Amino acid sequence: MTIETTEDDREIAPKAGRTLVESAYATLRREILDGAYEPGAKLRTEELRARYNISGSTMREALTRLLGEALVTSEGQRGFRVAPASLEDFRDLTEVRKLIETEALRQAIAVGDEAWESQIVATFYRLSKVEERLAEDPAAPLSEFEARNREFHHALIAACPSRWLHHMIGLLFQQSERYRRIALAKRTVPRDVHAEHRAIFDATLARNTELACQLTMDHIERTLTVLRTALEPPGFQRAR
Repeated sequence: MTIETTEDDREIAPKAGRTLVESAYATLRREILDGAYEPGAKLRTEELRARYNISGSTMREALTRLLGEALVTSEGQRGFRVAPASLEDFRDLTEVRKLIETEALRQAIAVGDEAWESQIVATFYRLSKVEERLAEDPAAPLSEFEARNREFHHALIAACPSRWLHHMIGLLFQQSERYRRIALAKRTVPRDVHAEHRAIFDATLARNTELACQLTMDHIERTLTVLRTALEPPGFQRAR
């Protein structure tokens, strides 16, 4: 018996394949960011394929997407690993973020209109609500905070006309997410993140470019300070 393939069938098949790739990619990405896999951990394709109940080729495509986001590294014929993480790497990320994000903020403040201001107000309000809940329950999941935090920082620079600055900031912000989660979870240094966001919010809407940029740099730098304190061994003395 011959089963005829209709045009609709041919359209559904690739869509189903893309859905499986998206699902595997999103799940593994979230697990990497949540720390379910240690930095440098081996990602065995066969084990992942069985776990997610998908084909090897679908799993490899999902891993390739994560490779493009620098969350995964490739070892040629030896497979994939979770990208390594280190203080030195985060220090580098921090310095580049300060350069790129403050330039985008300068441009946004220069040309931003009322719609841009309204977006900042709305995202700050949503972020504040999450920060209130975290203050009441420090053990609450960080996923919603990360999403609202990302929305707020994106809104601040939304009026920036440079497509490349937006692209670079998105990549750097994403790369920093693993480190931010560690810093938020450790809470080794007293920090009022809401007050930091409020100060940036006020300075930006006041069109005080220099103050807004300085506060943004300080805000980014503080995460490095928290992470350094969390990861350095007791009694460690940095060179002066």
